[in-house]
This record gives sequence, structure tokens and C-alpha cells, in this order.
Amino acid sequence: MGILHIFDMDGTLLTGSTASLQIARHTGTEAELHDLEARFASGAIDTRTFSTSLYGIWRDRLTADTVAAAYAASPWLEGIAEVCADIRTRGEHSLVITMSPDFFARHLLALGFDEVVASRFPPLPLAGPPEPGDILTPADKVTITDRVRARHAVSRDRCVAYGDSMSDAPLFRHLRHTVAVNADHHLADLAALDYRGGDLTRAYGLARALFTPADQAQ
Repeated sequence: MGILHIFDMDGTLLTGSTASLQIARHTGTEAELHDLEARFASGAIDTRTFSTSLYGIWRDRLTADTVAAAYAASPWLEGIAEVCADIRTRGEHSLVITMSPDFFARHLLALGFDEVVASRFPPLPLAGPPEPGDILTPADKVTITDRVRARHAVSRDRCVAYGDSMSDAPLFRHLRHTVAVNADHHLADLAALDYRGGDLTRAYGLARALFTPADQAQ
């Protein structure tokens, strides 16, 4: 049956930062992004309005090379490729779910993740804003997880989620096996385990301990 490992990106794999912030730093649009983030934090806009507003900030500024450079310069956790390789060797499955743009998140496939699901944007350079329905919400993390685990015939008790913030809370409430990674106390209080540090192999080691040897052998 295997085990399904579900990873958040912003603040989790991408430690202490977000895809939007990394792109803003490479396009000279940090001030505009911080204003947008302030509106989001105040509740004035939701995740979908936030993402569609990025088009107004980044239109005519983004190329595939710019995004690749922002990705390469980002502060990733150590050990990501090693964890993906171990999951694959065991015949298990890895999934990244992020509300950030797909044109950034899909670079993670090169590290060995089996699947990356992100908010869908038009191809680069951006010809227009994304459709609101293509932008993921925290609740979508539950729906996507259930869809993927059904495809792989994996039960909820054989899933483990890794996240850092309240956008991961719906999924953490949905699953029994969860690991907070450098998380705020709100999510840490929901998690089965709490990891602090810069190495995904250690968080992954904690996650493996949530399953019995018999579980892992199935």
C-alpha cells in the first residue's frame, strides 16, 4: 500500500521565506509585495485575490530564467533530494501541495518529488492574471491529498503531512500523522511531532517513527 508523504513548500521546504518573496527580490518588487502581504494579513483580501494581484506586480517582469534564478537562490532545507530518494526507494509516494505559483513550485520535481500541485498561472511571461478557480486555498490541501491517496490506494492512516503555518491546519486536522517544521505555535499545537532545524532528513526521520515497522513494510 505504501505511505504518502505530503509536503508544504513556503516556510517548510523553503525555510523562512516564500516563493513570492524570492521572486520579488529578483524583480525589484519587494515594496509592492509587502503591501500586498499586509492587505492579506489584515484580512482585506483572501488567497485568491492575493495570487491574482501578483499579475499586476509581475507582468512584463517575469521570464523562465528569472524564476529559475530566484528558485536557485532560495533558502531550501538541506536533505530534500535525499528524502525524496529514500521515499521512492521504499516504494512510497511524495507530494508537494502549495498555494504558490506553479511556475516556481514545479522546479521541485527535479529534486525527486513524485508530484507537485500548485496554483496554476498562465505560461511565462504572464499574458494575464490567473483564473480565481485555479488558485489553491488551505481547504484544497485536504481535497488534493484525498484525491492522490485514493489514486495510490493509500488510507488516511498511511499519510503524513509536513507543514509550518495555519494554511496547513485543515490538512493537519484531517490526518493523524503530522510533523510541524519550524512552525508557529498554532500549528505546532496541532501536530503529532514538532521539528526545529534546517535538515529535512531529521524531520523525515521523526515522521518515519510515527509508523510501526509493520506499517512501513506493507
